[in-house]
Amino acid sequence: MSSSASSFQQQAWKRLRRNKGAMAGLVVIALALLAGIFAYFIAPDHTPYANGMVLEISGQKPGFKIDMLALRKAQEPPRRSWFHRLVYGQEAAVTVIPLKGWAFAGDSIRVEQYVDEATTLTQSYALAQVLYGKDSVITDLPAAQQTVREEHLQTRRYWLGTDKFGRDILSRLLVGTRVSLSVGSIAVIISLTIGIFLGAVAGYFRGVTDDAVMWLINVIWSVPTLLLVFAITLALGKGFWQVFVAVGLTMWVSVARIIRGQVLGLRELQFVEATRALGYGHVRTISRHILPNILGPVMVVAAGNFATAIVVEAGLSFLGVGVQPPQPSWGLMIKENYNFIITHNPLLALAPGFAIMLLVLAFNLLGNGLRDAMDVKGRI
Repeated sequence: MSSSASSFQQQAWKRLRRNKGAMAGLVVIALALLAGIFAYFIAPDHTPYANGMVLEISGQKPGFKIDMLALRKAQEPPRRSWFHRLVYGQEAAVTVIPLKGWAFAGDSIRVEQYVDEATTLTQSYALAQVLYGKDSVITDLPAAQQTVREEHLQTRRYWLGTDKFGRDILSRLLVGTRVSLSVGSIAVIISLTIGIFLGAVAGYFRGVTDDAVMWLINVIWSVPTLLLVFAITLALGKGFWQVFVAVGLTMWVSVARIIRGQVLGLRELQFVEATRALGYGHVRTISRHILPNILGPVMVVAAGNFATAIVVEAGLSFLGVGVQPPQPSWGLMIKENYNFIITHNPLLALAPGFAIMLLVLAFNLLGNGLRDAMDVKGRI
C-alpha cells in the first residue's frame, strides 16, 4: 500500500513539474520565502521595520541617488547577535544627512545639506563629531579626513524610490513580505485545523453531528467575510497577531465543506469497512486511514486559502485595522502612498500592489497545478 502511495506521489510530482505555470509559481513563492527570512540582510535599510526616515528626500522616484553624510550617534546602540538581526534588524548607529556638496575645512567638514531640489542649507560639522559622535581631539588630521571620506560619505540609491517619510520603498517591501507570508501560514494552519476536524467529524458520523456542523457552516458562510474579519479584529484588538487569528477564523468554512464531501465518499469504501471489522476506533480510522487519502484536496485548498489570506490582510491593513505602523505591510504601504498615484510618483503605491498581485498569482498557479497533479483520473 505504501509502495502504491509512493508511486502516486512520484507521478504527481512529475505532472507538477511539467506544469510550467505551477513551477513558475513555486519559484516565486520560494524567492519570496527567502526574501522574507533574510529581509534585514538583503534590504538596504537594516533598521527595525526598515523605518529609517530621511524627511528631506520624501516622495522620490525610483532610481533616486544622493550623497549622504553619516554622523555617528553619541550613544551607539548595542551590537545585536546574528539571530536578533535576522529577526528584528539592527538599530542605526549613525544619523544620515543628505548632501548636495561637501568640502573639508581644517578639522571640520562643510556641507550643503539637501532640503529639496531647489534648496540647500550650508552646515559645518567637526570631524570628531562625525567620527565619534562627540567632541574629541583630532591628532592625525589627514587620517581623520581619509576615514570620513571612505566610511562616512556614502552614495545611496533608492531603487524603488522613497515614501512620504523618506523611507526606502524596496527595504519596506522586502520586510513586508514577512507579514504576507506569516499571515498566510498562520491563517492556513488555523483554517485547516478547524476545517479538517469539523469536516471529518461531520462526514464520518453523519446524522445529527453532520446537521449541526452544516448549520454552523451555513451561518458563518452567510456573514460577509470582510465584515466577520472586522468583528473578530475589533474584538481581539488591532495588531500583528490579531490579524492572523482573525483571518484564520474566517477561512475554515470552505475547508470543512471540502473535507466533509471527501470523507462522505471514502467512508463507504471497503478499506474503511475493514477497519470497522477489525475493531479500530473512530479516531484511528479517521486519522490513519481516511485523512491521508484526502491529502491532495487539502493541499489544493491550502494554496487557495494562502492567496486569500494575503489579499484579506492587505485589505485590513489598507483600512487601518490590520498591521499597525511603523511595521511594514503591503496593504499599509498602499494606504500610505496611494495619493501619489495621481501625482508625480505612482510607483510608490503600485510597487506593493504589484507584489501582492504577483504572490497571489503564484499561489493560485501552484494551487491549480496541485489540483491537476493530484487528480487520480490523470494518473499515468
